[in-house]
Amino acid sequence: MARSKTPSLGVAVLPLIAMGLLLGVGYGVYKIRPQVLLVAAAFLTGCLGVLLKFRWEDMQKGIVESIAKAMPAILIMLTVGILIGAWMASGTIPMIIYYGLKLISPKFFLITACLVCSITAVATGTSWGTIGTVGVAFIGIAMGLGMPLGLAAGAIVAGAYFGDKMSPFSDIPNLAAVAAGANLFDHIKHMMWSAVPGWLLSLAVYFVVGLKYEAGTIATDTMNLILDTLRRNFRFNLLLLLPMLIVLYLAFAKKPTIPGMLLSSLAATFLAVVFQKESIVRIAQAVNSGYPAATGVEAVDRLLARGGLMSMMETQLVAFTAFSFGGIMQKTGMLGVVLDRTMRVARNVGSLVAVTIGSCVVTALVTGSSYLSVIIPGELLGPAFRDKGLAAKNLSRIIDECGGIIVPLIPWSMAGVYITGALGVPVLSYLPWAIANWAALFILAAFGFTGFTMSPKRREDETQAGS
Repeated sequence: MARSKTPSLGVAVLPLIAMGLLLGVGYGVYKIRPQVLLVAAAFLTGCLGVLLKFRWEDMQKGIVESIAKAMPAILIMLTVGILIGAWMASGTIPMIIYYGLKLISPKFFLITACLVCSITAVATGTSWGTIGTVGVAFIGIAMGLGMPLGLAAGAIVAGAYFGDKMSPFSDIPNLAAVAAGANLFDHIKHMMWSAVPGWLLSLAVYFVVGLKYEAGTIATDTMNLILDTLRRNFRFNLLLLLPMLIVLYLAFAKKPTIPGMLLSSLAATFLAVVFQKESIVRIAQAVNSGYPAATGVEAVDRLLARGGLMSMMETQLVAFTAFSFGGIMQKTGMLGVVLDRTMRVARNVGSLVAVTIGSCVVTALVTGSSYLSVIIPGELLGPAFRDKGLAAKNLSRIIDECGGIIVPLIPWSMAGVYITGALGVPVLSYLPWAIANWAALFILAAFGFTGFTMSPKRREDETQAGS
């Protein structure tokens, strides 16, 4: 049998070029689903592997090994789907949204908009849902105040995406933890070092700038409609915070994640029956397919129709296909060749962090996809972080901040197009004011070159809590 060849750098980068073209044109221009394009990229990479005399059985083993590493976090993502559906049915998330909206202050509109969007996104785990409902209401308020819409939209986007990346229910931090091989809650806690300073800087700017847009009274039919609808359709009680307290307590106690989330879901199910008078059939539907919101108000239904196992399947397919591509790249040695050349540039921690930030931004610009901007750099650069003795959570926070959260600032990305359509504000108008989204790039680069908060690797299996 012919011996397999070591690929040259030119051959090794061909799959990356092909993937960039497929995603840039297929996804960016023709809106073809990324899963299909990633399968095509994996197929082309496999063909190169055959030309290099690798057997299909060996490449298939590489795919299986790559996916197997991600399975613990993928199971967590599925559990998150169950959790969100149960929390919606219990009224836990609707109650958090309701009282978050009640915090609106006419005098400090910008800072309040950012705070409320942050709270809503943390509770729901969705930046798009927050922007498409609460964000739209805030834009209506901004119009009444005569405030520049780019400024208002920037505060909304910054708050929504800050809450999204800090929420254990969001797909982006879950994907970042999967791609880097980190524990989800360790990832979120470590990301606070870069995320919170950027968010506080945003709030400071909104506080100062927003003072001159003071108004005596604010009246908005949309906001009142959302509040009235939530109050009419749910019975609120302090006990509805119990499911959230269960998750937080077990997370801080460093208990296993999945049993804790399932216990919280069980508690939410009980509360849904007691307080919301939901039937077991409707709760089961919420857990499987998402909460069946039927309030009669479209804006509220869009906000509440979340969760369920099926809501995670799109993310799972992207993860599986991306890891298949990475598995073939790794097994054929092409990934090793690319990383070796990358490591010649990344001679120290600072340059490695800079290379990682650049890889995330370039992937975001080429693909316009938050998922791919997280998964691909995470898969490619994970070994480099391990070689330098750095914890996986260092990589996970970089790909989360510089991959997933930078995408809404790209006009041709799906997030940019969605936000422009929902808020009626062009990306370039809100980009300068979405401070929390881009500030982390500079903060992380500074961390890399100074070594501050760059945690060393402590254990082999970093998917365990406390890594």
